[in-house]
This record gives sequence, structure tokens and C-alpha cells, in this order.
Amino acid sequence: MIAVRDKRDKAAFAALFDHFAPRLKGFVMRTGTSAAQAEEVVQDVMLTVWRRAETFDPHRAQVSAWIYQITRNRQIDVMRKENRPVPEALKEEPGLEPDAGQIMAVEQEAGLLRKALSTLNCDQRAIIEKAYLGELTHQEISTQTGLPLGTIKSRIRLGLERLRHELKDLSR
Repeated sequence: MIAVRDKRDKAAFAALFDHFAPRLKGFVMRTGTSAAQAEEVVQDVMLTVWRRAETFDPHRAQVSAWIYQITRNRQIDVMRKENRPVPEALKEEPGLEPDAGQIMAVEQEAGLLRKALSTLNCDQRAIIEKAYLGELTHQEISTQTGLPLGTIKSRIRLGLERLRHELKDLSR
């Protein structure tokens, strides 16, 4: 590992890969992960080992402990991604097409939402559109607009409260 870290030695990395790859695959598969997915995790881990070799410190951990920690973290990331709940609105039965009534209801709701959005002040509407329609994080909006993060969060909170109030009145 020292040769990989200090000299970017490809032969040393190949030896490291040959030693750890099968062990890591077994380690990952023991948690119920498929062989194909385990191989993907191992490939990703070994790529991370190569890219982040300069961060390895033999005084802090053994090579095996460092590599297994990277593997464990990557596996947790994969499991979280797979187990992320799908919102009910996105779950659909395969092969089922929405009927005309459902389409009309969605169009009516979209119209109500557009009307409610038009009642917001320009600043709140722009921030809410970036957050929900543009799918930007609060931090990304702050960076993009130059506004403080607290201002972004306040505008979203106040805008959403106003939308709730407007939609409650409009749906009557």
C-alpha cells in the first residue's frame, strides 16, 4: 500500500487488488448482496483505494482495516440507495394507464397549484420553483442566488405556508 500511495505503483496495486478483491466480494455477499452487485461494490472500492491512496496513514490503521472501512461505507451507501422509499404517488401498477378521470383530476390540481403560486411574491415563488421544480438543494439555491442559506429556508417556509392556505381556500 505504501508503494501505491507514494509511487502510484501499478504492480503493487494489482497485487493489492488480487489479494483483497475476492475477500471483499465475500464480505459484501455475506450481507445478502448479489454476486453481480458485490463485484460492482468491490470495483468501486478498489477504484477509491487507488484514487485516495494518499490519504492512507499506516500509523492510524492497517491496510486491511482501511480498505474494509471503505467497503463497509460503500455498501451502506448502496443499501440506502436501494432501500430509499418510493413516494406513494410514484408507485404504479405495471401496465395500468391512467383513465380520463385521473388525467382531468391531475390537470385540475395543477391548475390550482399554478393559481396558488401566482399569489406568492416573486422572491418566494422563484425560490420555491428552484427547490421543487428545479430540484435544487437549499445550499445550491443559496450558491446560485447569492442569498444566505437562512433567507432561502425562510422564503421556502413562508411560501409553503402561504401555498397551504391558498390551496385550502381554492379547493372549496
